[in-house]
Amino acid sequence: MHGKEIKIFTGNANPKLAQDICEKLGVTMGNCEVKGFADGEVSVSFFETVRGADVFLIQPTCKPVNDNLMELLVMIDACKRGSAGRITAVIPYFGYARQDRKAKPRDPISAKLVANLITAAGADRVLTMDLHANQIQGFFDIPVDNLLGSPLFVDYFKKLIGDRKDEFIVVSPDVGSVARVRKFAMNLELPMAIVDKRREKANVSEVMNIIGDVKGKRVILLDDMVDTAGSLCGAAEALVKIGGAVEVHACASHGVLSGPAIDRINASYFDELLLIDTIPFPEGKQCDKIKYISSASLFAEAISRVYEEVSISTLFN
Repeated sequence: MHGKEIKIFTGNANPKLAQDICEKLGVTMGNCEVKGFADGEVSVSFFETVRGADVFLIQPTCKPVNDNLMELLVMIDACKRGSAGRITAVIPYFGYARQDRKAKPRDPISAKLVANLITAAGADRVLTMDLHANQIQGFFDIPVDNLLGSPLFVDYFKKLIGDRKDEFIVVSPDVGSVARVRKFAMNLELPMAIVDKRREKANVSEVMNIIGDVKGKRVILLDDMVDTAGSLCGAAEALVKIGGAVEVHACASHGVLSGPAIDRINASYFDELLLIDTIPFPEGKQCDKIKYISSASLFAEAISRVYEEVSISTLFN
């Protein structure tokens, strides 16, 4: 261990998760205030020294994405100008990750732009979870640790399944998620099926057919995020109506839950939807089907290992 003091601060995106991480680490949350001026500009005040400290700034860039991203950038800049020894941006959910390539002429690659902004602001490394596309790690010129949320689901479902493995099957909601879902299925020692769909335009998907036999099975759907929930709810409907599944459990790392998501989930074929607490549940909404799993222990362990400068590769298993 290098002897520098560890300091953890949070913006306004997910203060509960930040507090939970501090409790797991046994450290006190750093004293800072992040608020806005009357015109919407971000104002950050740190009320304790960060000079020479190993600083971790916990801030997912979820909705409102631009406000939370700007909070993170201004916090990084403040710490850099306060002579922090090292600054790690802990971004449980990395916004703009879906804009990771040019799908058509004159498209921006916004994920690369955000990576540039975070690096230019002064971050020394990034700690995140389940990037929408793994290649985004290469957009940064600083180290990026991309934690996996699926082990948290493996623990949950192993208890649920028990000795009834013959009743369950893991399903990928689309062809693009097959690699992630295959590893998940192997960890649960379950067979796998795929929902084959054709997406006509953004946030609208048309389910085509199911590759594999799910008839009479209890299905576990795995995805990296739930945005408007159209794809996942459509997959669940197809699995029941077309495939003949008797139960649908869904899980995803990031509950973005935009627009009609909550209404769709309430009306869906899900028995339950498991989400990781990288993004807080929308205020004023209600959904009994959604359950949250805490990521605080995983992030706390990763932060501890980064601080102590030991390998965190075992956390990816």
